[in-house]
Formats: sequence, structure tokens, C-alpha cells
Amino acid sequence: MTSKNDSPPPYEDALHQPKYGNYPLQPQHGCPLPPPPSYKGVYPQETSQDLGSSCAKGEDFLFILSHTDFYCVYLILAAQLAVTISVVSVFTFADPVRLFVIRYPGIYWASFVVYFVVYLRPCASCFILQTLALSYMCGTISSYYETKAVFLAMGITAAVCIAVTVFCFQTKVDFTSCAGFLCIAAVSLMIIGIVTAIILSFQYVPWLHMLYAAIGAIIYTLFLVYNTQLLIGNRELAISPEEYVYGALSLYIDIVHIFLFILQVSGAATD
Repeated sequence: MTSKNDSPPPYEDALHQPKYGNYPLQPQHGCPLPPPPSYKGVYPQETSQDLGSSCAKGEDFLFILSHTDFYCVYLILAAQLAVTISVVSVFTFADPVRLFVIRYPGIYWASFVVYFVVYLRPCASCFILQTLALSYMCGTISSYYETKAVFLAMGITAAVCIAVTVFCFQTKVDFTSCAGFLCIAAVSLMIIGIVTAIILSFQYVPWLHMLYAAIGAIIYTLFLVYNTQLLIGNRELAISPEEYVYGALSLYIDIVHIFLFILQVSGAATD
């Protein structure tokens, strides 16, 4: 049984007095109830301009995030180069250390063994070991050169690195598509190095060593361009922003090899 008050209102009353939930709108004494909030008042609709601005904000966030990783790469690279410069300075300026390496060549050859053992296991987690091994090898090699030649090689290497970085940001040429060419160049450099070592053992063509060092410096400069464009990420190929340790290690190895090849040229020029 239902009473008269519980029965549904007539159609005309329902149109003028809509229900709230399951309860009809009852007349109130005093101030009337406020009307229910509209849909637009609670959930404002985004216009195309708002969507464009939000997309722009998202792109700016990704831009800042990617460049933050870019800065991390160069911070790690700066730390690696600082360690290498410190070790090279010890082997160059400390006469007892330099004479000790010259007196015992086994320390010189041990640095190559340590470098190749560490280099054959490239991974982002062991970049500290690779930095120390490569710094040790650079230090022992620098012990056999004059201080003037070492300083000259450092200055030329710094100039080359700055020029390559500026070039990679300005050029429209995509060097990331030249990976096959760089691989062939690296194999050719290895073959030329073996031939040069054999020829120089018989004291033939003494200027061939300087030519080999110049070719090696040019090839590793191209590798530096390639790895820098991979890091920038605006070319055909790019590395992930999360691989900033790998990016820093790649640039570091290229820079150190450029320094070693230029050191051979400057050392031969100053003799």
C-alpha cells in the first residue's frame, strides 16, 4: 500500500519540479535551494588552443628532460677527462714516476694488457674501470714524450673536440648513416697499424709512423662526430636518453684515442 504522498507526481508537476535522486523537489521556506552545478562548471572543456598549449608544455618538458640527460653525459665526460689529465700529469711532471716507467718497460706493456682486458668487456657499470685503465695507459705512453709534446697534444685535442661539438649542432649532414663506412675505416686503420709496425721494425720509411698517426686521428675524429650526433638525437639514429653513461664512455674513448694519435704526431715533430 502506498499513500497519496508517495505516489508519483503528475506529468505537468514533474516537468516544473524535477527530482533530485529518488526524491521530488520539495518547496522550501525562505531561500530556495541553489540549482545543481552544470557539467561545464565542474569539468570545463578544453579548447583547441588549450590542447595546443598543453602539448607545447609536454614538448618543453621532454625537451628539458632530454637535455638534462645531455648535461649528465658531459658532466660524466668532464669527470673522466679530469681523471685522465691528472694521471697524465703525474706521469709527465713527476720525474721519479716518468723515469721509473722508462727504466722498467714492463709497466708500459702492462698498461696495454690492462686496457684490452677491460675494453673487451664494455658495459655501463664498469665505466670507472675503463676510465682508470685508459688513464693508466695514457700516462705510461706520455712518459716517453717531452712535456711540450704532451701539452701540444692536449691543446689540439681540446680544439678538435670543441670544433666537432659546434659542427654537430650546426650541420645538417647525417653522419649516423655512415656506420658501415666507419667500420671499414676502423678495420683499415688496424691493418695499416700492423703493416706500419712491421715496416718500422726494419727501419724503413721513418715518416710512415707519423702518417699512420695522422690517419688515426682523422678516423677517430669522425667517430667523435658520429657518437656526438647519436647523443644529440636529431638524426636517423640515436641512443636512448637513459643511456647517458654509455654515451659519455663512447665520447671519452674517442677523445682519448684522438689525444694519443696527436701525441704521436706532436712527439715526432718535436724530436
